[in-house]
Amino acid sequence: MAAVSLRPVAPEDEPFLRRVYAATRAEELAGVPWTDEQKTWFCDMQYDAQKADYESRWDDVSYDVVLVDGEPAGRLWQSFLPDEVHVLDIAILPEFRGRGAGEALLRGVQGVAAGTGRPVTIYVEKTNRARRLYDRLGFVLVAEGELYDRMAWTA
Repeated sequence: MAAVSLRPVAPEDEPFLRRVYAATRAEELAGVPWTDEQKTWFCDMQYDAQKADYESRWDDVSYDVVLVDGEPAGRLWQSFLPDEVHVLDIAILPEFRGRGAGEALLRGVQGVAAGTGRPVTIYVEKTNRARRLYDRLGFVLVAEGELYDRMAWTA
């Protein structure tokens, strides 16, 4: 299993974080008849909107770069609320998937939450393949939405 760690996001990580976001949209955009430039512009716009939304709506947020074997491999953004630890976003670049990074990250979040007596919550897109991982780690459906479901884990 790969060594997985976190470090706080730094200003110089911005191009990397944009690449991670674009990777999360690549499959969806593969069938769109846009140029690579248009897809990059779209992803940059969506990344900026997502970041601004998170910064305006969530308190006590930790923005971290995920490192796999010391290499930047993704992002983990989480909010430490008084009554829950909410995973805002977890994303691993395709070339780092399948090495156990997602599981290691989520188990770490669960450990922090369990130590403070809080549940872990996350919104998961209905078609997200990582949903199997959440199920396996004990997350349960707590609210069904049109595109996203809210899942929670309690120690």
